[in-house]
Amino acid sequence: MTSLDDAGVRELLDGQNYALISTLNSDGSIHSTVVWISHEDGSVAVNSAVGRVWPRNLERDPQVTALVVESGNPYHYVEIRGTASATHEGADEHINALTKKYMGRDEYPFRAPGEERIKFVISPRHIRYVKQS
Repeated sequence: MTSLDDAGVRELLDGQNYALISTLNSDGSIHSTVVWISHEDGSVAVNSAVGRVWPRNLERDPQVTALVVESGNPYHYVEIRGTASATHEGADEHINALTKKYMGRDEYPFRAPGEERIKFVISPRHIRYVKQS
């Protein structure tokens, strides 16, 4: 079985590759958006601002899929299906760490006045890794 510690999966998660997060809207339709992602302690984590659609979806229904695709090769990807748990603890530090990874900057530059960050840690239930050249 594939795990987050497999070399190819780690390569995707540690690189500057974007994730597509899919959640369920209240009407049962799927909501997808592009996010930054990190790997930590057998889970993956994503970050957003409180009040946006996909965080509200996860607070209502924690089932989530993250699809991480290699930049420049859409046939090299990892799909991670699991359950997300929300926390405000460490969310500001997490968005700054993601900013460093993806932008090379120390602090997230797009924060709106009064914005509250929320971090979701995704515990994997199913991992599918594909690499085609």
